[in-house]
Amino acid sequence: MFQPIVQYISVKAEPPSLGDNTADADRLRRAVGLALDAPQPVIPWSRLARVATDFRQAGFRGVAVVNEIPGGFEIVDFLAARPKVLAAMALDLGTTHLEATLVDLLSGDCLARANQENGQICFGADILSRMHFAAKNDGLEQLNRAVLESINGLAKELAVLAGLERSEIRAISVSGNPSMVHFFLKLDTFNICREPYIPVVNFPDQCRAGELGLDIHPDGPVFLLPGVGSYFGGDLISGILATGLDQAEQTSMLIDVGTNAEVVLGNREWLIACAGAAGPALEGGVARMGMRAGPGAIEHVQVDPQTGAITYQTIGEAKPRGICGSGIIDLVAGLYLARIIDIRGKFRRSAAGSQLTETPSGLAFTVVPASQGADRRPVVLGQVDLDALIRSKAAMYSILTTLVNQVGVSFEELGCINVAGAFGRHIDPAQAVTLGMLPDLPLATYQPVGNSSLGGAEKVLLERGARQRCKHIATTITYIELNVNQEFMMRFSGAKFIPHTERQLFPSVPVFE
Repeated sequence: MFQPIVQYISVKAEPPSLGDNTADADRLRRAVGLALDAPQPVIPWSRLARVATDFRQAGFRGVAVVNEIPGGFEIVDFLAARPKVLAAMALDLGTTHLEATLVDLLSGDCLARANQENGQICFGADILSRMHFAAKNDGLEQLNRAVLESINGLAKELAVLAGLERSEIRAISVSGNPSMVHFFLKLDTFNICREPYIPVVNFPDQCRAGELGLDIHPDGPVFLLPGVGSYFGGDLISGILATGLDQAEQTSMLIDVGTNAEVVLGNREWLIACAGAAGPALEGGVARMGMRAGPGAIEHVQVDPQTGAITYQTIGEAKPRGICGSGIIDLVAGLYLARIIDIRGKFRRSAAGSQLTETPSGLAFTVVPASQGADRRPVVLGQVDLDALIRSKAAMYSILTTLVNQVGVSFEELGCINVAGAFGRHIDPAQAVTLGMLPDLPLATYQPVGNSSLGGAEKVLLERGARQRCKHIATTITYIELNVNQEFMMRFSGAKFIPHTERQLFPSVPVFE
């Protein structure tokens, strides 16, 4: 049973009479309160005249549009007839890309799905660059305007796809990291990146779309999923909701790799989380030929261990333009097994093969020659790219081991490891294990869960229980700040080898001297 954030409440009220001179708005509030089995809802002053007039003109019968607000309900519209759909927008507010769905709150069906690049990218490819930009003159204003334009563009696209007007989008839920939420709300990010790493707010109060400049129904509620710390935001709370980690009997893990690697460990009795910078090389932010998963991105690579010959698959079967995170992992794991790189992640000069060439910046491996690449550009993996990948994989494994060590749980005790996002959709866990990025466990342990940030955002639109759960999770979860964690730094140093300096941790991975 849905308990959505916005509802249509059917009303059949008796018209006023000399024996019942209740005022129009009060008559409506009484009828809706009875239908909801709840205290009488409020009618915002800005909507009072319109709602009361429409109620009377409809003959005191029709449909009230009711928003759930903290502590109760509010009536924002009255319609003579019940529409066929009740649309709301779920938004994954990503650093580089935004993804959104239009959900029917009556049925739970997805009416439309769309995504686009975050318009803030022109002010900085990463969060830290944007924080510095926000501190200059009207930088925060520009960042806010850019992300609102992106969101409003998505809302327009979704409405067109669903055959609706934007004003028919009655609510929006927003799931994003703390910095992105701050830019969205036009809040200062100065202290997020400075010790002791404190955001302006972790629990933004629900507000209305019109207050923020969102181009949907101006009185539509805006529900922002709460965060926990400077690097742990509503996107990870969303992931917990989407995977049901907070309701699981067995201890399990959630990994979401984007701009940061965010990890949660726990079950229905306890949750512990941390986040750290392990994503850029996998998101296309470090490797020169790196790119996000999209048309023309090499998503899978096979390296013949005997000859070093390469075969690959691109997304959309388009000509290769670059290589995304899953492709980089496949490639480097394959190069290691073919003994083209050593345990330090360095190219071996003694490795034979025409694909290994000398460049001004050192040895490089040609994945795709210029003759086969899009725009006749080669796809090349250089030593700088390799070094970035080794740092990212070391950070990832160090984050995971630091987290399980905090509670005295072994990897073998985990019931499941949920891997979210594009990283989870495209990654081959066997190759990630070969690199020492993920622990050496049965491959069935790893479960791809798609865009869990968006999945959680959809849940809070549809389920009152999810809205309550996300706030409970945020107040009870334990968050570890890795920026000042010495154990993490020590583990990071040991993990900068393939697969690891402690070889017994990866018994399935061959070790070459």
